[in-house]
Amino acid sequence: MKKHFYLILDTETAGNIDKNETLVYDIGVAVIDKTGKVYQSASMVISEVFYGMPEKMNTAYYAEKIPMYVKDIEEKRRYVVTFEYARGLINYLCNKWECKAIIAHNMRFDNNALNYTYRILTGKFGYFLPNLPKWCTLRMAQQTVAKQKAYIEWCKKHGFVCKNGKPQTKAETLYRYMTRNPNFVEKHTGIDDINIERQIFAWIIRQHKAMTRTYYNEK
Repeated sequence: MKKHFYLILDTETAGNIDKNETLVYDIGVAVIDKTGKVYQSASMVISEVFYGMPEKMNTAYYAEKIPMYVKDIEEKRRYVVTFEYARGLINYLCNKWECKAIIAHNMRFDNNALNYTYRILTGKFGYFLPNLPKWCTLRMAQQTVAKQKAYIEWCKKHGFVCKNGKPQTKAETLYRYMTRNPNFVEKHTGIDDINIERQIFAWIIRQHKAMTRTYYNEK
C-alpha cells in the first residue's frame, strides 16, 4: 500500500488578531505520514517581518520572544528567510513528497494570516499555500475526541472549558489530555508547536471516525 504524506505547518504572527490583520514572522513546517512520523522539516523566521517591522515585533508579547529567536538563529536552529523563499520551499516539499494535504490546527487562522502577509509584503492579492486540500485538526478534533465522554469529563475536572460549556479543543489542551499532563504549556513557536500538532493529527486519525477534514465544507 502506498504511503501518503502530508505537510503540517504552524505560524506565529504579530498584529491585530481581532481584525485578521496579522503578519507571519515564524513558519514551522514538516512532512509527515499518518502516524505523525517526520520525514523533513524546516523552521523559518521571516526576515521582512522579524527584522523589517520592529513596530510589530516590539509589542510587549512578541518582544519577550525576540532574544530566544535571536539565539536560535545564531545557533542555526532556525533560519532567516524571505517570505517568498518560505513559499517556494513549501511548494517544493509538497511536490517532492507528493503531499496529499496541508494540515494546521486552526487552518483558517494560519491560511488567512499567510494570505494577508502575502498581500502586505507583495501588494498582490493571492494565495500563499499550494492548491491542495487544507485540513484542520481543530475541526477534526471537535468532531471526534471532543465528543468522547472521557475527554469531556477530564476537561471539566481541570477547568479546560469554553464559555459555552464545551471542552476546549486548542492544541495545548488536546496535548495535555493525550499526555495526561494538565500543566503542559506550549512554547508557541512554529516548529515546536508542530511537534505537538503532528501527534494530535495521528491521534485523531487513529479514531477511525468519519469526519470533515477541511476547515470549509468539503471532505
